[in-house]
Amino acid sequence: MKQLAIVVTLLAFGVSVLAQGTPAPTPAPKTPATAPQAAPASKGAKTKEGKTQNAVSAAPRSIAKDATIMDYPEKEGGEMAVLRKGTNDWTCLPDDPSTPGNDPMCMDKNAMAWAEAWMTKKEPKLTGPGIGYMLQGGSTASNSDPFAKKPAAGEKWLKEAPHIMVFPTSKLDPNVYSSDPNSGKPWIMWGGTPYEHLMVPVK
Repeated sequence: MKQLAIVVTLLAFGVSVLAQGTPAPTPAPKTPATAPQAAPASKGAKTKEGKTQNAVSAAPRSIAKDATIMDYPEKEGGEMAVLRKGTNDWTCLPDDPSTPGNDPMCMDKNAMAWAEAWMTKKEPKLTGPGIGYMLQGGSTASNSDPFAKKPAAGEKWLKEAPHIMVFPTSKLDPNVYSSDPNSGKPWIMWGGTPYEHLMVPVK
């Protein structure tokens, strides 16, 4: 758990610097190799090209430019379509059409194994920790129910700031991380379920 905390701290620091930028005496390039790309308008991506552009906006360009781009299945339980074949071990997904926010994401191999288990309602069996990027932020119906389709009565959709996700191979310690998504600190999403993971804000 101590090692996980160190990894989370380093990731949060690195992505915060990436997102905020560092002042320099000379103008920075308009499209830095490691900067996240601008996303198209939320819910506006309908074409293959539009969905691809939206998907790659979730992660630093150095990762997203060579990632495989996949689209959500047309119906629950269906297979995801490949929009672009990649050359690294990362997979990016465009905005989830079932949520009100703009929430593309990019995941490494282990994180994608977690996502596939979640989508098919199977228990994740990861061989190592996974990392995911959502640098455009996102929206979630529930911080406690991984399969909620809409917020519970009297509640609203969670509006998530840009963040990275850490998918551990063991349970997260609630004495180290809270489950409060509004604390501004790393928090546990879907705690106590097989799909619990750590959300780390980067802005």
